Amino acid sequence: MRLKRRKLGLIKMGYGGSLKDAGQAIGKSGDGGIDGIIKEDRLGLDAIYIQAKRWENTVGRPEIQRFAGALIGKQPKKGVFITTANFSKEAIEYAKDTGNIVLIDGPDLAKLMIEYDVGVSTVKTYDVKKMDQDYFEDQ
Repeated sequence: MRLKRRKLGLIKMGYGGSLKDAGQAIGKSGDGGIDGIIKEDRLGLDAIYIQAKRWENTVGRPEIQRFAGALIGKQPKKGVFITTANFSKEAIEYAKDTGNIVLIDGPDLAKLMIEYDVGVSTVKTYDVKKMDQDYFEDQ
């Protein structure tokens, strides 16, 4: 997943400032476990660090611990770990214990994408009709 796409989704959810200054990509070799940063609000008072993994295997506690370690020394220390896969029970418990990491797994990601209309397109819509009773009134 590329940060630009994630950033657009997070902006649609109400994070960041303008599209131009809402966040920045960091993810590259030696990124220390941080793929990007996005502003928590339009004023830029706080930042959220992002890690994203397109995986098929379950994301375990060690990956969440590495991400938590990457947040140490960052101000603020909030993070979102996004994956197309699932998280292990141990990873979920560890994230809850940190109090500052939100986990978004594949099913949650799909729901958010649909809710905020990010990375999805409408294939078909249906019109639901109801009878107009005024049409049959006597004149």
